[in-house]
Amino acid sequence: MLILTCPAQLQRLEATLRRSLPLALPVLGAVMNINRGNPAEFEVAVDSWPDFGAVLTRHSGKVAMGDHWGHDLEHWGYGADGCCHWDVLGMDLGVLGGTGSSNGVNGGTRGRVLGRHWGPLLDPDVQVGSLSPAHVDLLNETWPYGGNDRSRQYLAEALRLFPNLCLQDKAGQPLSWALTNHFGMGTHGYTLPSHRRRGYMQAVMILAARRAQAHGYPSFG
Repeated sequence: MLILTCPAQLQRLEATLRRSLPLALPVLGAVMNINRGNPAEFEVAVDSWPDFGAVLTRHSGKVAMGDHWGHDLEHWGYGADGCCHWDVLGMDLGVLGGTGSSNGVNGGTRGRVLGRHWGPLLDPDVQVGSLSPAHVDLLNETWPYGGNDRSRQYLAEALRLFPNLCLQDKAGQPLSWALTNHFGMGTHGYTLPSHRRRGYMQAVMILAARRAQAHGYPSFG
């Protein structure tokens, strides 16, 4: 495997992956984050260049040059049947949408954040904001894969490095949220049980998708 470090090569790789959306979405998200400051210190490797058949991404310095690639790794390439495939080696994370690499989520927008075709309007006492490091234990408790030290560390890193969005009550307590990860994927979306059936998650996902698209990241439901 060849690790790409040249900015021109990485930009070319991003453009190539865009032409294979949505199948290449998770790997594209990681490559886009690398090309926009690389906040998670990732690296990307291909089997050959410039004509490649497989792309792999993960934390820098942890990509083995043999057969063992460890966990939290994304692979995308062409299968034997000639069709595009992508596989997640590790946790099965549902895609909520693309993500940017900066935490450009502005809080304080109260009520009526849902306009035309955006579903039910929010209560005027609900505001759009972002999660803080103080919420990591809440995230760890409500994540299906959480409840342990490793999951807490993972969520804390995602919270620190990548965009997130939440709906809050007047006291600033999260009601519903979506957290994104290193691969531009939704890693944790949740609404507190007492606030469900109000359209909050729909609102969060639409807002997150619009903000992702504003930064050039594609979003797919």
